[in-house]
Amino acid sequence: MANSRQTRDKNGRFKADHTSRNRAIGIASIVGLGAAAVGAALRFGLLDRFFPAIEGHDAPDLALDQPHPGPGDRAPEAFRPDPTAVPTDAERESLRVPDGVDKGFMADDTRAEPLATVS
Repeated sequence: MANSRQTRDKNGRFKADHTSRNRAIGIASIVGLGAAAVGAALRFGLLDRFFPAIEGHDAPDLALDQPHPGPGDRAPEAFRPDPTAVPTDAERESLRVPDGVDKGFMADDTRAEPLATVS
């Protein structure tokens, strides 16, 4: 028995019913468009604020629930600088200000009065 909702063309043949096919194509188009939009947003970094990069490690000494170290607290021995160490010529050269670089706003200080000193 034929489908009662199916219509016939001018020659009396049944017309093809494409509603389910059209619905499937529409759903596939919407899913594809959504996937393309998410892919483009990821590519151009539009979702980076929702997925922050996790770099390094936790710093427990900077945690808010830890008390701030006082003047009597010292760094572990392995992290203390050697006060008797003499810098090598290469280290001293690496810290030198390059030629042609502005040495700061105080380099050409021409104020008439001297800076106030705390006594």
